[in-house]
Amino acid sequence: MKFFPRSVFDAAVKQRDAEKHAKGMTCWSQFIALMFCQLGGARSLREIIGGLAASEGKLRHLGVTSAPCRSTLAYANQHRPWQLYKALFEQLVKVCQLEAQTKRRKFRFRHPVVSLDSTVIPLCLTIFDWAAYTRTKGAVKLHTVLDNRSFLPCFAVMTDGKTSDIQVARGLKFEAGTILVMDRGYEDHRWWEKLTQAGVFFVTRLKDSTSYGIAARRSHSGDPILRDEVIIVEKKKGMKGPLRLRRIEIWVEETKSTIAFVTNNFKLAAATITDIYRDRWQIELLFKALKQSLRIKTFIGTSENAVQTQIWTALIAMLLLRYLQLRSTWKWSLSNLVALLRYQLFVYRDLWAWLDAPFRPPLELETAQMALDLG
Repeated sequence: MKFFPRSVFDAAVKQRDAEKHAKGMTCWSQFIALMFCQLGGARSLREIIGGLAASEGKLRHLGVTSAPCRSTLAYANQHRPWQLYKALFEQLVKVCQLEAQTKRRKFRFRHPVVSLDSTVIPLCLTIFDWAAYTRTKGAVKLHTVLDNRSFLPCFAVMTDGKTSDIQVARGLKFEAGTILVMDRGYEDHRWWEKLTQAGVFFVTRLKDSTSYGIAARRSHSGDPILRDEVIIVEKKKGMKGPLRLRRIEIWVEETKSTIAFVTNNFKLAAATITDIYRDRWQIELLFKALKQSLRIKTFIGTSENAVQTQIWTALIAMLLLRYLQLRSTWKWSLSNLVALLRYQLFVYRDLWAWLDAPFRPPLELETAQMALDLG
């Protein structure tokens, strides 16, 4: 919890007037309870309160005087603004990205690579009546931008399930030189033209219904590259002219089929473009980890505010876990890190030492054992 200085947290609470009419429970206590829900694997309000109450003597070290009661926590989740936790997520992104800059570099070029995608979180329409998706189902949609160098989510926004992916994408801004990787659900030629004009590269796929003309064929290295060609996509209303793209078709041995990508980058090798699109799978793994390792599929509140609050705290927990992976010298899988961390939440030991050597006893125990042996 040292990632969240109390002065900064309290300033964010005051800015959003989050503790207006609060009685008996601070926003910090609510935050501790929700993080325990995510990292401790608590499945209900009763489990959260019981788990915290069982460790009440250690809560004071976290700045919490006592475990809240169930009704108080439920009321706070329903009424205190979820925007507070969105602001915390955005603050933590900046901290984690500083560490990530010195870490993983899969590609030789210096362009930042980010993946854009969304995932649907289904909800029961009879209980979450505000989240209408279809006639019989409810859902919210989480739109995320992932930094492929560090596997850290660097942007997130939640909408109702009906909001299209491209509608959210049009409102995003990317630095010049960024390589944006996305699937065919983001095909919008007018938006692609704006990205090109802003100096942003993209790698994606065309829908089967998209028509284009071949302007030139480029030389390529061969297997598995089948084609490397320049294509022209016809001008549409609102565009300044026809869209000139590069189409790369490859043979996929695993599926015995072909797959084609398009990009507005004409300098990188065709094999590099292929590797960039394959790296898009990391955002799918992020969504899988969110749903399997954290509390994002079942909810402890039914109001829109409670659901938003729980999802944003899940994203905060995911950022923390990814950051711990980056800092550790041990080769953690995310699922294993989550599982073992649950048993250490209220254990007094050095976090960084445990991350680097999780199966080694704490230094204090080793010292005590040596003293006994010498005695």
